[in-house]
Amino acid sequence: MAFAPAPRTSVSDHVFGQIRDAVVDGRYRPGEALPGERELAATFGVNRHAVREALRRLQQLGLVRISQGGATRVLDWRVHAGLDLALSLTRCHDTLPVDTLVRDMLEMRACIGVDAARLCAERGEATLRAAIPRAVEAYADLAPDLAAMGEATIALWRHIVAGSGNTAYLLAFNSLVAGTLAVGKAPPERRAAELLDVAGHRRLADAVVTGRGADAAREARALLTAPLTAPAAPRREALA
Repeated sequence: MAFAPAPRTSVSDHVFGQIRDAVVDGRYRPGEALPGERELAATFGVNRHAVREALRRLQQLGLVRISQGGATRVLDWRVHAGLDLALSLTRCHDTLPVDTLVRDMLEMRACIGVDAARLCAERGEATLRAAIPRAVEAYADLAPDLAAMGEATIALWRHIVAGSGNTAYLLAFNSLVAGTLAVGKAPPERRAAELLDVAGHRRLADAVVTGRGADAAREARALLTAPLTAPAAPRREALA
């Protein structure tokens, strides 16, 4: 397995990124043993401490399993990894090598958003719900700039997800929008039907503020599933 020599800065990051990409891209298969620490150190031209730190981070992501005194074996990331893997890749301007990634993340976003909207309407604190109409108008004022509107909807949905009172939803939302959408960005053009539906966003806000959970869920579903009928994004396209 050929790896590029490590630069002098952040050598552990370099080793980590090279092996991570090799595992995710399938150059190392699940169950396969990585070269030993000594061999990896020689290959990358770094000390064993840098290799050990990189392997520790790979284990935290669910990409390898380190055995004391034994081989470090590759895990199937589809079974063991979480959203932290997608976030790690996005920081390197890369995404998971999955053809349907944009669609998959939009479907996840819709599932969380629909239920978060219902819960926010039914049990959200008044101060959080009151911020939602203001966030909608701030987003509406940016029309027809799709990129700006897309960024503005992050603030809107943060109020809704926070108002749901569901910590798991909030953590997933934070992962999705950390820096960029953690698993990438759905191009604003793909979300045009959603983003330009200002009336739909206002109906959603009204349903949430007035405590109508079923209506809030219906309006959220109409908005968040609209991009799923758009043309499929090409492979390895970055998501937001």
